[in-house]
Formats: sequence, C-alpha cells, structure tokens
Amino acid sequence: MSQSLEGLTRHMTGMESIHSVVHTMKTLSVLNAAPYEQAARAIEDYHRTVLDGLHAFFVATGAPDRSPQPLGQRHIVVFGSDHGLCGTYNDGIATHIAEALAGVAPEVSQIDCVGAQMADALRDRGLAPSQVFLPAASVDGLARLANLLTQHIEVTQNASESRSSSVELVYASRAADGTQTPMLVPLLPLSEALVADLCARPWLSRTRPAFAMPPDALFRALIRAHVFASLVRAAAEAMLAENAARLAVMQQAERSVEDRLDALKSEANTLRQDGITTELLDVIVGFEALGASDRRRRREDAKASDANDLPSERKQR
Repeated sequence: MSQSLEGLTRHMTGMESIHSVVHTMKTLSVLNAAPYEQAARAIEDYHRTVLDGLHAFFVATGAPDRSPQPLGQRHIVVFGSDHGLCGTYNDGIATHIAEALAGVAPEVSQIDCVGAQMADALRDRGLAPSQVFLPAASVDGLARLANLLTQHIEVTQNASESRSSSVELVYASRAADGTQTPMLVPLLPLSEALVADLCARPWLSRTRPAFAMPPDALFRALIRAHVFASLVRAAAEAMLAENAARLAVMQQAERSVEDRLDALKSEANTLRQDGITTELLDVIVGFEALGASDRRRRREDAKASDANDLPSERKQR
C-alpha cells in the first residue's frame, strides 16, 4: 500500500507541474493577444486613411472601369501558425482551402503560405505551396511580413502578361462565440462592392481634390498601401485567432489536469484512510488480544488460588 501511495504522490507532483505550465501558457496567450489587437486597431485607422485617398482619387478622376476582366492565375496567401499548442488551427484552414479549390486545376492557382506547419498541412491535402514565409514573432514583425508579401504580390502581378491574377487572403478570424472561423477575403482586384461604396460617398469639401503625381503612379501607390494595410490586418487577425485558439486549448487542458488531480487526490485520500483504518484495526485487535490474555491469566490465577485454599479448609475440619 505504501508503494502505491508513494506512486500516487509522485504522479500528483508531476500533474501539478503540468498544471503550472498550462496555466502559464494560458496567461501568455491572453497577454500576447493584447498587442496584436492594438496593432489591428491601428492598421484599421491607417487603412481608412488609404480608402479616403482612393475616394479622393475616384472623385478627381471618375469611377474606374468595372467591366468584367478575364482573370489569370488565382493567387492565394495563407496565414498559418508555427508556434504550436493551438489545436487544429492549421488543419482547419488547410481544409477550408482544399474545399474552396475543389475541382480547380492546380496550374491555375498559386498558394503562398505563412508558416512551415501550415505548409505541411497543405501538402497533406495535396496542395503544394510555391513559397513559404516565416510568420511574425512579435508585433514588430507584422510590418516586415506585410512588406515581404506586398513585394511578392507585385512581382506575381507583373509576371502576368496577358491577364491579371486575382489575390485572395486566407486566415482564421475570431467569431462572435469565441471560435475561430477560416475566412477567404478577396484582395485584388478591388472588389466591386468596395469601389461602388467609395464612388457613392459624397465629397464633403467645397474644393475638388487635386494631385501633382501622375494618375497611374498615384493609383499604384494607393493600391500598394491598400494591399499593405490589408496584409498587416490579416496577419494581426491571424495572430489574434491563434492566441484565442491556444487559450481555448489551454483552458481545456487545465480543466482536464484539474479533474485528473482531483481524482488522484481522492484516490490518495482513500488509500490514506484505508491505511489509517487498518492501523486502527491492528491496534484494536492487539488491545483485544492483550485483554483476552489478561483475562485468561486472571482466571488461571483464580483457579490456582482456589486449588491452594482447598487443603487448608480440610485441615481445619
């Protein structure tokens, strides 16, 4: 019994260490999410400024031609995780992409991904990424990653000779119920809804906007800023969803560890109680045995005393 109790004690010590690690990871997930949420709000402000610039450009030059254009290669940029401990985060995004590209010939789609583990998840589903980028290790890395992806998208767009390629972003976004939902967001060309919204906005100033740059150069600069802001926003949202997924996994792990600790403590208490009960029974049995032996000895002494008294009585008679 003592060995079983010692084994349970060692097991409880190990589970308490695991509980401490899980609690630390849960706390880090909460703390790490805050800077990315601030970055997402900041880039939203910058993005609104870029959209205001596009609005002014359309007011000055007129609405762009929105007639349907034949599209070339479908370029998809996927944001994954390389940090682990976030459940099926990468697998869920990879499955979403595989379903979106079901029935599409591989030669008409190009997939670039952020994260080596995301690349492995895509390869498991028969989708080979053309290029893999390192994910941002901190908030400061979001701009670095967005710059690399912006340059890569520009190179890809310039490589299309006869037809322009579409660009789409795939990342996990936080849902209202706290879960993570994979999203496929069109980036280029500008969506008809976005262009229609910008053109429908009233120009509040009395002076029409004017610019000194050539219109084509200004439009390319605004589109580049729009792409950069969208990439930063997607990267920040992906990191937020990743930390939320890790937090959910750690909370579930913490509950499992606590349940296991409660079971081990209950089992250990049962063993201790059994040990105490056995020891008490041993004491009681020993006490009863001593009492029985003492009573037997007193009876024997009484019999011996009676036997010694009989001859004396006979002499007196």
